[in-house]
Parts: sequence; structure tokens; C-alpha cells
Amino acid sequence: MSAAASSRLAAPPTSLVGFFTSRRLTSAALANTRTKDTVAPPASKEPIESPVLAPPVVGYWLIGCAGLVFTIIVVGGITRLTESGLSIVEWKPVTGILPPLSDAEWEEEFTKYKATPEFKLITVEEFKQIFFWEYIHRILGRIIGLAFVLPLAYFVVRRCVPRTMFLPGLTRSQLGLPATAPAPNPLPLPTLTPYLGGLALLIGAQGVLGWYMVKSGLAESLMSTPGAVPRVSQYRLAAHLGCALALYAGMLGGGMAVLRDWNWAHGKAKAIDVLEITLQNNTVKVFKARVGVLGTLVFLTALSGAFVAGLDAGLVYNEFPTMGGRLAPPREELMNPAYAKREDKSDLWWRNMLENPSTVQLNHRVLAVTTYLSTCFIFLHSRRSSLRPLLPSQTRRLAAAAFGLVNLQAALGITTLLYLVPIPLATSHQAGSVALLTAVIALAVSLRKPGRAARFWKLATQKNKRHPG
Repeated sequence: MSAAASSRLAAPPTSLVGFFTSRRLTSAALANTRTKDTVAPPASKEPIESPVLAPPVVGYWLIGCAGLVFTIIVVGGITRLTESGLSIVEWKPVTGILPPLSDAEWEEEFTKYKATPEFKLITVEEFKQIFFWEYIHRILGRIIGLAFVLPLAYFVVRRCVPRTMFLPGLTRSQLGLPATAPAPNPLPLPTLTPYLGGLALLIGAQGVLGWYMVKSGLAESLMSTPGAVPRVSQYRLAAHLGCALALYAGMLGGGMAVLRDWNWAHGKAKAIDVLEITLQNNTVKVFKARVGVLGTLVFLTALSGAFVAGLDAGLVYNEFPTMGGRLAPPREELMNPAYAKREDKSDLWWRNMLENPSTVQLNHRVLAVTTYLSTCFIFLHSRRSSLRPLLPSQTRRLAAAAFGLVNLQAALGITTLLYLVPIPLATSHQAGSVALLTAVIALAVSLRKPGRAARFWKLATQKNKRHPG
């Protein structure tokens, strides 16, 4: 191929030069520009191997698994609120699938429960009610494991998920990578399999972590202390919830990304081409970064709720916005020396932050208010005249959805507090936190560029259509 032809292939379309070089895009310029593919075909006329692009069924499968995780998070909240978590005192991943089926088996389970500090004067029939909440929670965990691992094995065997490939002769810009960074030759194409394998390992770790949490409520110190209050470790409870939220975010975000890449690669999402141009704008970049910060805030607020639940901190101050007639309790109460374990009191601060119910409730309030104001800011920012024309309509709708959900979540949180944590309201509040996280994840994905595998698949398809082998 001649040097002139090579230069023509390497040069970007002239109608797009202004978009990539200008510091700010105007809506008028976007309106007058036709959408074009920003990926140039390779120079060679020989057919090139197309990578495996995960089909939509993989995306729907991941989103379906995320729905199961959403369900188990809600059931886990009910299990905690009904004090059912310690009703099953053994962990039998395989043989524990069946519940007690005879009166003798129920009496055996009831006898084991009566040996725990959580036992109260209840009958076998009352025990069955709390038993089934924990039983359903554990069965759902097994269902999630099977619903994820078995289809994953099928998809890997049938090569429905991208495998590792190396792309000789391609530039970083053709794959949407920064042109200034050093480029290995050949360029590696990331695979989806390790990502999915990581989610599978996280499911297994979550099961082990759940039992580790339950064991903290069956500690020997509690079993041998008369009148001890049965309570699982708030640290392990927060780790258990945090792992579930991370798993949910990984499944949901991954599923949405798979569907988005498929639609873009097959020409069904032209708005993404425009988005690639608008993402060069500094205003859009800042908005995207702020959405990422909002997602972190939502996650941390939900995590702080686990500490509130583990310490029953929601029953300390049942008023809002004040705490004992003040915006915050006295400093002596928030930094109580009684919580420090070391002689030099060097652990005073962090132990009060994580073990003092008054301080933990204040932490949750501060994080919740910060999350609320941040979500409102994102919504109002998406409506600004300088940003609104640059954002996809889907992004603006999702920002509005997040705004609606955060208002609902705030109302649920306040009423849960005022009415002394009733089970229906508290369960709805926990479900609301996951719903808000869902909206923010979808908002972030709506601002995502196509993945590298989708870019190369589209590039290879275009090239092979022009020069069939």
C-alpha cells in the first residue's frame, strides 16, 4: 500500500477534527454533524479473525442473577430484623438443603437452638417461623450459586464469552485507547472470562463469610454468659452486606455493559457514537466523574447501615433531624472513653466510630444526607443548559430516576427511625438502598464507552465485509 493511502487511512474524518480538537462542544455543532464510526478499518486486505462478542443472552443472564442477589439482600434484611439468623446453628452446604420433615427432626433443631443465647421462651411452632426465614436465605444462596456457575460453564464451553486475543498491527486509537500511552505490539484484547470467574469466586466467598458472621453470634463467651445479648459482629455483618452489594454491582453493571456493547457493535445504538464525541468535552467528563463519586457514596451509606443494624443503633435516637434536641449528641457521648481497649486510648476514635451506637447513627445520618444532596446535585446538573444537550436522553432519564429514588429512600429512612424500626419499613429501607444503587449503576453505564472487544469486533466485521476472503 502506498504512503498516501496509508496516510488517508490514518487521518480522522475532516468533519470530526473540530470535535476532537475543540475544548468545548456546542449543541448546534452536534446537531449538524452526522454520526460516523470512529473506528478506522485496518490497512491489510486479508480477512482478520473476529473476536468473540458476548451475545445478549449473557447480559440478560447476568442481570437475572443480579435480580436474585437483590432478592437475597432483602430476605437477609428480614432475617436480621426477625432475629432469625441464629435459628440454624450449623452450616451444611450440601446436606442442609432439606428442612426438618418430621416432629423428631424439628425437636432436634429446636434443642440446638435452645442452647444458644438467642433462645427465648417460644414454642416449636414459633421456632418454625424464624427457622424458615434463615432457611430461605440459605437456599437462595445455593440457587444463586447454581444459577451463576452452571450457565457460566456452558457459556465458556460454547465460547459465548470473549477469550484472550492479541491484535497485531492495530493502533491504540483504533481500540479507543489513549494514543499517548506506550502500546505493546501486538495489543492484548481483554477477556470476559476472568471477570465472570471472579464473580463466581465472590459467590463462594459470600457463603463462607455468611457462616463466619453467624458464628460470631454463637461465640463461647455469649454461650457461657447468663443474660448475654445475642448479636452477630457488626464488622462481619457489614462485610457480608458489602460483599453482596459488590456482587450485585458486578453482575448488574457487567450485564448492562454486555448488552450495550452488543447493540453498539451491531449498529443498534447510534447514540453511543455521538456519546464518544461528547465525552471529549470537559463538562461531560466532570459529570461522569461525579456520577462515579455518587456511586461510592451510595455504597458507603448502605454499608454504614449495616453497622446501624448490627448495633441496634436505630433505636438510640428516634427523632429527625435532631438527636436529643441537638444536631449531634455531646462530644463526650460520641467519643466515649469506655469503648477504647488500649491503655493509651489510641483506639478511641475508630472504636467509637464503629462500635458506639450513638456515633454510628450519626455517621449514617451524615452519609445519608451527603448522598441525598449529591444525588439532587447530579439531577440538577444534568438539567443545566450547558450540559443537557450533550447528554444522551437515557442518561437524563436515569438521573431523574435516581432523584426520585433518593427522595423515596430519605422518606423511608426517616419514618423507619421515627416509628422505632418496624420490620416492613426497615425492609423497604434496605431494598430502597439497593434500588438507588441500581439507578446510579445504570447512570454510570449510560456514560460508558464501548469496550475494546466490541470495538475490534466491529472493526473486523467492517473490514471483512469490504474484503471478503
